[in-house]
Amino acid sequence: MDSLLMLIPIALLLGLVGLGTFLWALKSGQFEDLDGAANRILFEEDDMAPPPPAETDRAQPPEQGHKKG
Repeated sequence: MDSLLMLIPIALLLGLVGLGTFLWALKSGQFEDLDGAANRILFEEDDMAPPPPAETDRAQPPEQGHKKG
């Protein structure tokens, strides 16, 4: 019986510490980007970056209006 008088307050204290830690993590934005960590593990940074645009890929816009002549 004496051990219960000690274990119940310890369990309540640990529960409050866990709840406080969870609320702190929620408030500081720890759960904002859930997919980012998974993508960083699976893909290398080189695979994630889009390729730089090449000079030949840029198309000239079509000329508007009528031709004189």
